Amino acid sequence: MTIEQLKVVYDAVPFKPFVLHLADGREIPVRHRDFIMSAPSGRTIVVYQPDDTCNIIDLLLVTDLEFKPASNGKHRKR
Repeated sequence: MTIEQLKVVYDAVPFKPFVLHLADGREIPVRHRDFIMSAPSGRTIVVYQPDDTCNIIDLLLVTDLEFKPASNGKHRKR
C-alpha cells in the first residue's frame, strides 16, 4: 500500500473506520482519522488505539484495507 492510497481513505468524508491487514496476519483497527499519522517520508505510519497503545507500521507490509462499520453503541430497532 502507498501513502497516496491511504490518504484517499484518510480524507474521505465522512470518515469510515477501517482495519489494516498486515503480512504477518495482524489486524490493526483505525477507529478515527485522529488516531493515525504518517512519517514525513510516507513509508511509515503510526496508529494509536483508545488505550494509548500504538503500532508503527511499514506501509509495504499492509496487504489489505477492510472497512468496518462505526461502533457508536447504538442498535437499530426493527
